[in-house]
Amino acid sequence: MTIVRPPAVAGTFYPGGAAVLERDVTDLLAHPEGAALTQAPKALIVPHAGYVYSGPIAASAYARLAPLRGRISRVVLLGPAHYVEVRGLALPKADRFRTPLGEIPLDAEAMHLLDASPFVVRSAAAHAPEHSLEVQLPFLQRVLGDFALVPLVVGESSAEEVADVLDVVWGGDETLIVISSDLSHYLTDQRARDADQRTVTDILALNHHLGHRQACGATPINGLLLTAHRHGLRAVALDVRNSSQTAGDADRVVGYASIAFVPDAAVVPDPMPSIEAQGTILLGLARSAIAASFGLDAPPVPEAHWLAEPGATFVTLTRRGALCGCIGSIEARRPLGEDVQENAVAAAFQDPRFRPLRRTELDEVRVEVSVLSPPEPMVVASEADAIAALRPHVDGLIFEHGRHRSVYLPQVWEQLPQPRLFLAHLKEKAGLSANFWAPGVKLSRFTVTKFEEPGA
Repeated sequence: MTIVRPPAVAGTFYPGGAAVLERDVTDLLAHPEGAALTQAPKALIVPHAGYVYSGPIAASAYARLAPLRGRISRVVLLGPAHYVEVRGLALPKADRFRTPLGEIPLDAEAMHLLDASPFVVRSAAAHAPEHSLEVQLPFLQRVLGDFALVPLVVGESSAEEVADVLDVVWGGDETLIVISSDLSHYLTDQRARDADQRTVTDILALNHHLGHRQACGATPINGLLLTAHRHGLRAVALDVRNSSQTAGDADRVVGYASIAFVPDAAVVPDPMPSIEAQGTILLGLARSAIAASFGLDAPPVPEAHWLAEPGATFVTLTRRGALCGCIGSIEARRPLGEDVQENAVAAAFQDPRFRPLRRTELDEVRVEVSVLSPPEPMVVASEADAIAALRPHVDGLIFEHGRHRSVYLPQVWEQLPQPRLFLAHLKEKAGLSANFWAPGVKLSRFTVTKFEEPGA
């Protein structure tokens, strides 16, 4: 049976009758603001208020798609969750979305690919009332005609997680990315203009650290900005206004912007190397950092966008099969390349369990680098629930209770293959008894991509 998500805000955010809606959208598209684009946009940022408020600004972006009718066959649409709490990015449990202008098929194949992502969930509840995606659909129907949709409601997530999801469905010329977001909320007219201009300046600079006071869709915008940098796109502001300039008063306004992302002829996209090549580079960075600490010559750090992005790593050192150092980061707080170098030096000289590495031992040391995924909180009611939920040889685990904290990498499963023992030893590492459990215990799990030198 085909599942159709019906419109939730037809008749409120936009007209509920097909004839009136088509007329209004057509009229809005006929009067776009901003300069014409000389290149086809790969992505858009558009607002999602009621059409009387933000419709003209959204139309300034959608009007640029008219020449691409018949060329764009898939739209990946992301908007922030306003009504239902979501961890990650939520796909619907539907086959089609309906508006007064007709039904839009969802891209089942693309959604199936996204189901494999650890950052994507399925949630009918998140999509049922959500207006941030729905208000975009009549514009897309009117300007593109037939297309398949990949709708994602974005909740608690990171720029890196959103970028990872976007990369899966980035596609080619047939795919358009649309991010739905308003800008500042409920400032006076002049304060909003100043704040929104600063936000637009950040977006044009591809600064992927926007806050939610700048834009309600800051999370999906940040993910797009990170991905745009990877793919050599530049941002072009088409229309920046607020509700006082369309239909509201000047004392309490909402800001809107339409921004297009087009190929930057001056930028050559920095291709992401294979996983194996990434491992070789990261292992080289770790060993070079240790060698440099001994005053030895070390090759320069390669310039690559993926090394400059935040990353969390652990560096493990073994000598003659025995552990001699292991230091790492649980959360991504500095560039990946820098994190590997700093942790390598710390593992060699600052692990309190071992004496510092000697220069004569460097050639005997084998280096292992583990790149961590973002920690995922585990919602468990008891220790038994936690033990049942653990995935041996897959999960790394962070244990927290008050000032007590400890972490095990997934590699520890090799020594402690039973979940009960794994958790018991982790509690002892935190300075607690093996049978300790209390209501305030917090557990988070993560996975790793592990690279090791030959002979490790």
